[in-house]
Amino acid sequence: MREIVLDTETTGLNPAGGDRVVEIGGVELLNHIPTGRNLHLYINPERDMPAEAFAVHGLSIEFLANYPVFADIADQFVEFVADSKLIIHNASFDMGFLNHELETLGRAPIPYAQAVDTLMLARRRHPGGPNNLDALCSRYGIDNSRRDKHGALLDAELLAEVYIELIGGRQAALSLVETASGSRGGADETRSARPVPLAPLISETEKAAHAAFIAKLGPDAIWRKYRTLPEE
Repeated sequence: MREIVLDTETTGLNPAGGDRVVEIGGVELLNHIPTGRNLHLYINPERDMPAEAFAVHGLSIEFLANYPVFADIADQFVEFVADSKLIIHNASFDMGFLNHELETLGRAPIPYAQAVDTLMLARRRHPGGPNNLDALCSRYGIDNSRRDKHGALLDAELLAEVYIELIGGRQAALSLVETASGSRGGADETRSARPVPLAPLISETEKAAHAAFIAKLGPDAIWRKYRTLPEE
């Protein structure tokens, strides 16, 4: 199963009011495990950068002016996410911006059903909150010391770790796995014998006492159907 953990940085909070995407970070997961294949894009928003937004992510217009506009990276972005599930913290925010950018170019939006909102997952699991990314990293012991400002790729990498915790993924190694033949391992599979058998926990005296007790129950004792007793 392929999933993309996704984050964006923007010039503000309102795409309909002219705010634009300035950074996209994506982390590819296969069966909840990072593959090492990431997407990281800086984008020239073709507008100014409000001081409030700059304080959050530290991306200046002077820096972003050297990067392509959204129209030039749209194909790369769409091809990377494809039809994979998108793991996003506060999905309505990022999806709203990304779809606004795509629709402005006359392209089809990404269906909202394609997104999994980790903020909603966190609120259900930890209803007392807080459930922002920093708080969740602290809760799960995830090192976010590099996060002095928001950054789309770094935040996506941290969110990937948080997401695995939210779905109980650290126990995945204990779950059933597919064998090379395609079957699923389980308790009914043939297991190899121990190289050295365990020492018995019952003594010969105890065995003899138990056999004598069963002998008193007669030939129809139910125990005789399950155990082979010593000949009397």
